[in-house]
Amino acid sequence: MRKNLAEQMKEWRHRIHHDPELAFEEVHTSAFVAQLLEETGLDVHRGIGGTGVVATLKAGDGPFVVGLRADMDAIAMTEKTGLPYASANPGKMHACGHDGHVATLLGAARLLSEQKNFNGTVRFIFQPAEEPGKGAQAMIDDGLLDKFPMDEIYGLHNASEIPEGTIHTRVGGILASEDNFTIRIKGKGAHASSPHLSIDPLVTASQIILALQTVVSRNASPLEQAVVSCTELHTDGVHNAIPSNVEILGDTRSCTPAIQKLIERRMKSICESICTMNGAGCEWLYTHEFAPTVNWEECVKVAVEAAASVVGKENVNSSCQPWMASEDFGAFLRHIPGCFVFLGSGKSPVATDNIPLHNALYDYNDDVLLTGASFFAELVRLRLPQ
Repeated sequence: MRKNLAEQMKEWRHRIHHDPELAFEEVHTSAFVAQLLEETGLDVHRGIGGTGVVATLKAGDGPFVVGLRADMDAIAMTEKTGLPYASANPGKMHACGHDGHVATLLGAARLLSEQKNFNGTVRFIFQPAEEPGKGAQAMIDDGLLDKFPMDEIYGLHNASEIPEGTIHTRVGGILASEDNFTIRIKGKGAHASSPHLSIDPLVTASQIILALQTVVSRNASPLEQAVVSCTELHTDGVHNAIPSNVEILGDTRSCTPAIQKLIERRMKSICESICTMNGAGCEWLYTHEFAPTVNWEECVKVAVEAAASVVGKENVNSSCQPWMASEDFGAFLRHIPGCFVFLGSGKSPVATDNIPLHNALYDYNDDVLLTGASFFAELVRLRLPQ
């Protein structure tokens, strides 16, 4: 049965890979998922948070409910793998492995529906729009947690930089928040030969960019993970004119809500103070794109035990380093306990020898599909014992 399931999961994955769909456009993918789940005998609900799908499987009369989640969307990238099942949709590609995540959760649903070796309820959550960080919240806003209540939730992401056959996780922040900022500085333009007649917003911007580097180095604890990056600088000046306006854009990352708040507060204070000092105006815009993904300790213990059962204790890292990338699974963990893990998918033990995520040559490692499905199934068995 397992060999047949592994082949079936591979076929599912290749089909999804061939027809990638961007955020909130996962019409074909969600229809395919719902059809398979209905054929498996699950209670299926479509259109949650746009194109999301939720399926429920019950065994026995246990009251506890466990959620398992996979993301479905592709990214805007032109595939260059040349594979027989490569993207048929120009400019769209499954370069982050969400095709594998969907196939993995479908496999877990098939395993659990056949084995029924648990006592309680499992929710299978197929989420749209992870890439822009909007899908989890869209499902929550559409009543996911009220219509389909859960006591805990678990998710995974493939990781090509760690070897296949391994699973990594940690207590606390495992993936960073992502916040975006725009700083608009209003000065007074003048001819380049007469800087004394100007309020130079470029000089002010330069001071701000340098000062922002102290937020991480001097305001955050050196034991905390945080990043502040200024990534764009725009002016309305020309080569012989000091501009009147400068715009700084950038991105921040952190692994805990406390550091996330600290960064925003200190950045705002620095920008406004420097502008005031130089007689310039300051417009500050700061948006929260992704919440940090913060694992709950009690759920990590269960995930580690399940992982050890599937891949062996020696292949489980229960205190891995956090990633500074972001994942909107964190939105669920703000409401209910849960855990997120990294499923190793690297064919080479040397990380740099593997093609990274978000690369036009990336393809999910089919050999870890059954590993991921078995991990989810074992999680359920442990959390919902008969």
